[in-house]
Amino acid sequence: MKQFSAVLLASVILLACSTPSERTASGLDPVRFHSTYNGKATALYTLTNDSGMEVCITNFGGRIVSILVPDNAGRMQDVVLGFESVEDYFPEHNATDFGAAIGRYANRIGQGRFTLDGQEYQLPQNNFGHCLHGGPTGWQYQVYTCLEADRSHLKLQLESPDGDNAFPGNVRAVVTYTLTPDNAIEIAYEATTDAPTIVNMTNHTYFNLSGTPGKHRITEDELYLNASNYTPVDDTFMTTGEIIPVAGTPFDFTQPRRIGDGIDADNEQIRNGHGYDHNWVLDTACDISRVAAELYCPASGIDLKVYTDEPGIQVYCGNFLDGTVTGKKGIVYQRRTAICLETQHYPDSPNKPQWPSVVLRPGETYRSHCTFAFSVK
Repeated sequence: MKQFSAVLLASVILLACSTPSERTASGLDPVRFHSTYNGKATALYTLTNDSGMEVCITNFGGRIVSILVPDNAGRMQDVVLGFESVEDYFPEHNATDFGAAIGRYANRIGQGRFTLDGQEYQLPQNNFGHCLHGGPTGWQYQVYTCLEADRSHLKLQLESPDGDNAFPGNVRAVVTYTLTPDNAIEIAYEATTDAPTIVNMTNHTYFNLSGTPGKHRITEDELYLNASNYTPVDDTFMTTGEIIPVAGTPFDFTQPRRIGDGIDADNEQIRNGHGYDHNWVLDTACDISRVAAELYCPASGIDLKVYTDEPGIQVYCGNFLDGTVTGKKGIVYQRRTAICLETQHYPDSPNKPQWPSVVLRPGETYRSHCTFAFSVK
């Protein structure tokens, strides 16, 4: 009887997480997302609402592949960068973070080192001598298991073993995507551990609200950040430990402003970041009901508001896109084709005790929430 129950349960989970074979409204073929990576099956999952919005997600890296929303003329636009097959996301083909659920540690850890409870850990150094986004085989390059899937939500789980990219502790992480009736995507992260460790998760979707990334650069769009301060970086993109005011600098987005107005300013921090690739210290006091960021595209009229209970947001404007990657519909992704709005704890927090802690201990649950809310003006 126990064996029969186990088989029945497995069948129910497989049925719940099955995906249709017909093309999505955004033009994706789910069959092209049926593959395996490191022996684990990949698939494409589609969320829809009665307003016609559609969100497609693959369990490879928990990546958002497409987001279809209406523009101010009622035309449906796919507003994120990505690929048309899961194998294009595999690192041996394109080592990108497009759309991914990042872990264990989003952003950078200085020299890949941190000390926890008196023990020093050396992580991989995969970015200018630092550990970036959990290392070269971070969670964006691992296959999540589907726990639940229906029209409005998708729940994915990842089991990260002790020593995964040299991080301590066996960690179980769950990411839940929910599409609301009013055109918002809610992302909820949870994680538990059996030994002290560090966790800092985020979503790494590249947004281009015009729907035409082959023609429209993000520099034409307007950005608002509910942040009076930011954390400067050195020329290896590592935070210095300072928190400084944005007032009087190209980093002041406390009033909506065209991104291109300051992205190439004669400013040391702009040079260090090759444009905007910095963490802003939010003034929201981790209150998810307050707007943390807002992005508006005059070309399409599409507006995106970001809400979070995190203390910071990393804004990256595609400075390293260089025309070598071809995405959906054969579009070549040029420099500054898109913007990432990554809600998270500050970079290198394990080495900055004055900043909010990212330590997770047994018996505790890491939780983080982010909402991407779309509308038109």
